[in-house]
Amino acid sequence: MNNYCMIQNSKTFAFSAENPTGVRAGGSQGGDCTKLRPTVTIPAGETVTLVDAAGPGVIQHMWFTGYVGHHFIIRMYWDDQEYPSVEAPLSAFFGCAYDENFVDRDGKYPVLNSAMMLVAPGRGYNSYFEMPFHKRARITMENRGDKDENLYYIITGAYQEIPAEAGYFHATYRQEHPVQKGRTYTIVDGIEGRGQFVGVTLATGMNGNNTCWVEGEARMYLDDDPYPSIHYTGTEDYFGGSYGFGNDIIIKSYQTFSGLYTGMYAIYGDNREFYNGQQRFLLYHFHIADPIRFENKFRMTLDNMGWTGPRYDDYTSVAYWYQTLPSAPLMPLPTDAEMCMR
Repeated sequence: MNNYCMIQNSKTFAFSAENPTGVRAGGSQGGDCTKLRPTVTIPAGETVTLVDAAGPGVIQHMWFTGYVGHHFIIRMYWDDQEYPSVEAPLSAFFGCAYDENFVDRDGKYPVLNSAMMLVAPGRGYNSYFEMPFHKRARITMENRGDKDENLYYIITGAYQEIPAEAGYFHATYRQEHPVQKGRTYTIVDGIEGRGQFVGVTLATGMNGNNTCWVEGEARMYLDDDPYPSIHYTGTEDYFGGSYGFGNDIIIKSYQTFSGLYTGMYAIYGDNREFYNGQQRFLLYHFHIADPIRFENKFRMTLDNMGWTGPRYDDYTSVAYWYQTLPSAPLMPLPTDAEMCMR
């Protein structure tokens, strides 16, 4: 039976700009129809703490809006580990790495409508990944831009007992602008510990003639596998589609879709010419119904290929997984200037 209908020994918490400490009765005392502190300003070059909670407990939902671009870096620390288990630009974390493009190919706000994340019209970012912690949870936001920015947020969860076998949520950012031609793109590597891989969001920007960019194959290496144990047949296949997301059959045009766990939910660029558009694509695959289990290591790669062979497109991704602590330090982020994507 689902948790929401069970009376449990747990206590709800919620951190927001109006209640930054997340304590009971800690929200605004201004009365009805007042806004005393609906947003938090993060000065350029500074970091603010959004959550600092003593466990045990679990974060259940996060919502953000306001400035939600790549200048903001979200980090999450579990149980006083010195370095973060989550580190990514806020926009890329929510599968929206082309944060300087608000309107998609069809003149609409793109909508990612999955079970784990929702990008709502106007850039309302929502996460429903459960993030358990035993001793402490700390979430920070750094502004790496050159001007002050405002953030609206609410992060909710519950203080409750957490099973000893519960894994800790992790996420890491990667990019290659462009991918080195003839070399596979690395989604994630360097994971050390026992856990399960639960997904990836990907942004791709075409460089040169399109030539059906989705021919690249996804490969997953479990533990000490010298060769992949999980090997997909093509990029569109890994993200739940087929035949170039519809671009090489019948209507011969890419078609967006957004499902519970997989999707290609947005296209930027209005060139609809068959295969030749210099377009940008946003995709996701969450392994919730089929988590990928590993005992001590995990690595995933994705080819960048077209019909004519290797390509040199711009790839940007965030990988998500759960594992035991301590975990290995994440790969350092590129500079703020290197992250600029249009």
